[in-house]
Amino acid sequence: MKLSGGVEWSLHCCVVLSQAQGPVPTARLAELHGVSKTYLAKHLRALAQAGLVNPTEGRDGGYVLTRPPEDITVLDVVQAVDGKEPAFRCTEIRQQGILAAPPEQCLAPCGIAKVMADAEKVWRASLSGVTIADLAATLDLPALKKVLAAPSN
Repeated sequence: MKLSGGVEWSLHCCVVLSQAQGPVPTARLAELHGVSKTYLAKHLRALAQAGLVNPTEGRDGGYVLTRPPEDITVLDVVQAVDGKEPAFRCTEIRQQGILAAPPEQCLAPCGIAKVMADAEKVWRASLSGVTIADLAATLDLPALKKVLAAPSN
């Protein structure tokens, strides 16, 4: 399983937003994490399209979570950034080549497709069992809140 770097960035941003008292601009989020503002903006847009964050405009504009952090799972963020497609896609190679089985023998999923689908279910269940609030609870929240209250550079 390989997730894009945008998943990590987006999870960290959601945790920060869960502790912010108002909108946090993209530039501030990028500064806090030492990452590219342009690349981060792409992922914030994906989070907004998925309904996880809301962009606000104006002098004090930025991003806010659309719902409580207890109601946003890690899986929600992963799917917003990397999509909802399964990690494994069976192409039915057992119907090709010199070992090809006739189509009537391939009505049920093969053992490989089944084990991969089972693993995907467990992985998704695990990620859906962890919320942004759970992740925030693992951080030094007073330090984070202090940094959020400080002016940006």
